Amino acid sequence: MKSSYELAMERLNKTAPATKLTARQKIQLADLDSRYAAKIAEREIALNGDIAKAVEDHEAEEFLREQLVNERKKLQAELEEKKERVRGGSPSAE
Repeated sequence: MKSSYELAMERLNKTAPATKLTARQKIQLADLDSRYAAKIAEREIALNGDIAKAVEDHEAEEFLREQLVNERKKLQAELEEKKERVRGGSPSAE
């Protein structure tokens, strides 16, 4: 007798079967992850320095914090888009 989890996983695999990634795709995905982690860290360091300088100007500090959140979201979206291209087999993933 199968558990409800096993039954749910079988239904999921029927509607959206898992795709197998090639070794090259895995390497490309790992490379994208590391590059975008570096880009995000770079922006955080730069903006956190500016935020620290703007401690007394609350409006500027809040603006910089929002900018940091927006840039992080933008970079995450770019990363996911590029990862989907790699998973889909598109050659122009970079």
